[in-house]
Amino acid sequence: MKHRDTKVTKGSLTRPGKARDSGYIDLFNREIRDAFQDALKATLRHPSLALFFTRTAVAQRRSAARRLKWEKQGVHVPPLLIASITGKCNLKCRGCYARGARWAGVKELTTARWQEIFREAQELGISLIMLAGGEPLTRPEILDVTRRFPDVIFPLFTNGMLLDEALVRRLKRLRHVIPVISVEGFELETDARRGSGVYDRVRDVIRRLEGRDIFFGVSLTVTRRNFPLLTGEGFFREFHDAGCRLFIYVEYTPSEEGTEELVILPKQKVELEARIENLRRQYRSVVVSFPGDEEQYGGCLAAGRGFIHVAPDGSLEPCPFAPYSDTSLRSMALRDALKSGLLEKIRANHDKLSETRGGCALWENREWVRGLIETRSTKSECRNKSE
Repeated sequence: MKHRDTKVTKGSLTRPGKARDSGYIDLFNREIRDAFQDALKATLRHPSLALFFTRTAVAQRRSAARRLKWEKQGVHVPPLLIASITGKCNLKCRGCYARGARWAGVKELTTARWQEIFREAQELGISLIMLAGGEPLTRPEILDVTRRFPDVIFPLFTNGMLLDEALVRRLKRLRHVIPVISVEGFELETDARRGSGVYDRVRDVIRRLEGRDIFFGVSLTVTRRNFPLLTGEGFFREFHDAGCRLFIYVEYTPSEEGTEELVILPKQKVELEARIENLRRQYRSVVVSFPGDEEQYGGCLAAGRGFIHVAPDGSLEPCPFAPYSDTSLRSMALRDALKSGLLEKIRANHDKLSETRGGCALWENREWVRGLIETRSTKSECRNKSE
């Protein structure tokens, strides 16, 4: 995300007339506030939704203050946690990073443990928890867990195939759970990656959500090939007119060798931010990109600078696209896990993680990240031998 009033200089962040050193935290918090302000504007014609986002803005400010308190105590807490609650999925999408991460067969965290993690996250000031997978709705009990944390926003990333009438009725009562449905474009593009008939079913789900007055969005994986379509106003207007008010543009990141040709070009990456800004001005919607222009934050936001990832087995990872970990939440408290040596090392080198070819900086530097794990393992073995 890139704020309209922020001036960026290499290696630092500045706002008009005021120098910044670690100002990326303020900037990221400001981006989150702006996003919820956009959500409020997009729902003004729906009083119940507008009231919800007004209350949410207040809760987000409280969470930011809580994170600042922990920061002063030496615990850096990101505002966003990505929770891949399962590796299971009812689809077999081509190029899926979850399949590439080889989660099949892992012992997944129990629902009770996920509830504990969400409680720990809320106490630390994490105000956004993305529910991902796999397909998170293969574990529908997670919706019961979210009811206990009404001040946390839970974007639910789903392929939509399991969103039947019963689940939609449950979501109607869970304003803070925001369904985000994945599409690749229109019917041709979506079915080519996700399977025949998926697009038509997605449109049925969208009509059902819009009819229930539910705030929802779409997740769009942007590749070099579909870039003109997904960033075009025609495509955007089609889904906006269908009631969608949240658009998340996710830059394609390779999950396996040989798919790098799908990564957007450097010029497309620059153009993406410009097109998103134009859509923000024209439509009352929340429009964001991931990872977006991380240079404005002084480098990569993974490893806890801006967000963190919890894998289905509890491994605390820097990013969904960087499946490396030296810490597990299966038995360790989140507060302690955030002090992971691997994460601290990546954060200390965030300014060096400024890839220029699109996609994910950690993927571009995966050999270096993998080396951090190996180095730590070697040091641990040496200590054990000396004891």
